[in-house]
Amino acid sequence: MAVCWMLVLGGCGRQVAQQPTQQRAQPSSPPKPALKQAPPTPIAQEKEELGQQSWDPQWDVIVEQALSPEMLSTRAARGVRTFCPRFASMDEADKRAFWAYTFQALAGAEAGLKPTTNVRHTEPEVAVQDSVTKRTVRQQGLLQLTYMDAERYGCDFNWEQDRGLAEKSPARTILTPKNNLLCGVKILENQMLTQKKPLLSSSSYWVTLRPERPSYLVFAKQMKNVPAVCRAAMPAVEEARAKRPSGVPAAAATMPAHVASAN
Repeated sequence: MAVCWMLVLGGCGRQVAQQPTQQRAQPSSPPKPALKQAPPTPIAQEKEELGQQSWDPQWDVIVEQALSPEMLSTRAARGVRTFCPRFASMDEADKRAFWAYTFQALAGAEAGLKPTTNVRHTEPEVAVQDSVTKRTVRQQGLLQLTYMDAERYGCDFNWEQDRGLAEKSPARTILTPKNNLLCGVKILENQMLTQKKPLLSSSSYWVTLRPERPSYLVFAKQMKNVPAVCRAAMPAVEEARAKRPSGVPAAAATMPAHVASAN
């Protein structure tokens, strides 16, 4: 009997010792960031009124979830003062919405919000050979990117997979909105965080973000509906000054020829 009781007690001891292990809390996954839908740009509003394909709200989610913490910091705030003077004091969800709106405006200026836009420029400075396709560069997708951006920025474009598809096939990896937008986020983060340059820069990847170039006016026009929280309670004179960098004419511009004639 004594031996039996010792065995029973030993078993209980093992069970008690195992309980903390069984009740140990599982590691929790990091919380998902708070997201907000960005307002529509002027071109998105026009397309919706005409019943045409416009900006997909899911594209906001793609951009907002891809942002690094540094793009929500005071460091980034200095680079977007022209369009969002209150960026530093905004909450995280509003900051993410601002960036989603900015990429919507950029896609409007670059490709008219059309994911399959595919353009080959003839200007000598841009009509260079793509190091991946070995052909003359074509700017493609919502943000008018190239296959060699896969090498330069680590973008998820696969030329070997795409080369057998039609030039404007939505199945092409470079024309997939998610791939194109994620690549764009990497490019802009390189400009602002690695190169330490503001959103508007004379050496930006996108000509529409170069204030001294006429096509910048197309982008500026699309930034008209920037989230209201960016400018809440700003004096009228200060707001007018913030809308336009020095040296940039106040006149509006129309859609650039390369978008209107994209083939």
